[in-house]
Amino acid sequence: MSKKVLVISTSLRPKSNSEALADEFVRGAADAGHEVEKITLRGKDIRFCRGCLSCGKLGKCVIDDDMNPIIRKMHDADVIAYATPIYYYEMSGQMKTLLDRANALYDTDYRFRDIYMLTAAAEDEAETPEGAVHGLGGWIACYPKCRLAGSVFAGGVNDMGDVAGHKALAEAYEMGRSVG
Repeated sequence: MSKKVLVISTSLRPKSNSEALADEFVRGAADAGHEVEKITLRGKDIRFCRGCLSCGKLGKCVIDDDMNPIIRKMHDADVIAYATPIYYYEMSGQMKTLLDRANALYDTDYRFRDIYMLTAAAEDEAETPEGAVHGLGGWIACYPKCRLAGSVFAGGVNDMGDVAGHKALAEAYEMGRSVG
């Protein structure tokens, strides 16, 4: 059965290594017959959460920026894949801001069930993405109908394009193809 897959690239760098992983996940999910949309946060106006909790009453954020349309797309997706560079062994600040602002989804009947994480970093130790995956796990814990379905890490990539030929690209593609 075809699923609605949303891939969110949180890197602000054009042609970033984490976005290359996102693109391969998109390609794999599309090749598997899913309806896929990719959003990049580059160029988006996404402000910090104010902690006002109005979103719980309104079902949307009171801040008038680019986040509310993204929240609606997240709500309606069956699958969400987040792609982020690893900064200081953690997800990017813009990804954390996105997750904070997604609080408007908390009291809704959201559709997403499977969450994926795609990460890239200059460091190449296997434990490098653990902080980011753990941070995403905290968000997932607040949405009990969903789970972390998988993650891919490309280590040893720093400059734009370093990920070319990296085995993580094939892993991201296969993970996208395996969405089910």
